[in-house]
Amino acid sequence: MVERNTVLVVTEANDVTADMVIARLNRLGARVVRFNPADMGTGLTVAARFGTCPAPETGQLRTSSRAVRLEEIRAVYWRRPVWPAFASLPDADARFAAAQVRYGLGGTLYSLRGCLWVNHPLKNAAADYKPAQLALARRVGLKVPPTLVTNDPEEARRFIREHGQVIHKTLRWTPYERNGVALTSWAEPVGVEDLDDTVRVVPHLFQAQVDKTADLRVLVVGRRVFTVRIDSDLLDWRQDYRALTYRVVDLPGRLEKQLLAFLDHFGLVSGSFDLALDRDGNPNWLELNPNGQWGWLEEKTGLGMSAALADLLITGEGDADV
Repeated sequence: MVERNTVLVVTEANDVTADMVIARLNRLGARVVRFNPADMGTGLTVAARFGTCPAPETGQLRTSSRAVRLEEIRAVYWRRPVWPAFASLPDADARFAAAQVRYGLGGTLYSLRGCLWVNHPLKNAAADYKPAQLALARRVGLKVPPTLVTNDPEEARRFIREHGQVIHKTLRWTPYERNGVALTSWAEPVGVEDLDDTVRVVPHLFQAQVDKTADLRVLVVGRRVFTVRIDSDLLDWRQDYRALTYRVVDLPGRLEKQLLAFLDHFGLVSGSFDLALDRDGNPNWLELNPNGQWGWLEEKTGLGMSAALADLLITGEGDADV
């Protein structure tokens, strides 16, 4: 019988958070194979057979330095992979090649059974829709700020008049450049005068601004919950990390159960939640990032986040199938 003793770490080349988890895995004696899908054709190869062996599937994945049999994989840490874009090819060829990698390599990995995913990419994708998050947050009993998703300018203006202080958020973070300069979208105040007919082009998310005193970033790993209070005067604390102060806090038991129920609904074993504390001390739902950043929080607070992640990958406790 083949021993399942290998943890796959699937991520981009420069990923400090993944490095922290891998360091812990190495100290625990785990066998780690790290790769990035973008390496396909330049050192990454896959060979999988279906329907010809006693096992449901068998095969091998090779990087430039390591190889692993598919049957040896006990856990997959799907961190921040980058899929190849084939920029050197004509557009039609690039689209074709990218699709073959995504459905060939991705499909082979998705066929694995009996191993833990943190998290399975298909489940990450299902959980990544903000309107679905908002609806579920309300269903599990979380306080959700009044929110409108629309591409109707008049509906947006009416919403702003109703709630006064309103912010605009993107529905999904997407790489964006203007004149060769990378831009980042923050949560920003929006008024009636800021809207014009271009709102009709795509849906937008408008949300009543929480009169907040602080933010909470909550990382769940398996059933372990790590909570950091982030204090600043910023509407969106991501705008200036130098202006932040951090404090480890405990969540009320009811709130912890609500967040765990949220993850369970999507079949996720880990996720990063953002909540805003209002002036009455009530947590207000902002969003879940199924694969959010947390490495800098461990460095700032000393919380054992990477150790918890590594332990989860080794023990294999959690959701093992799609």
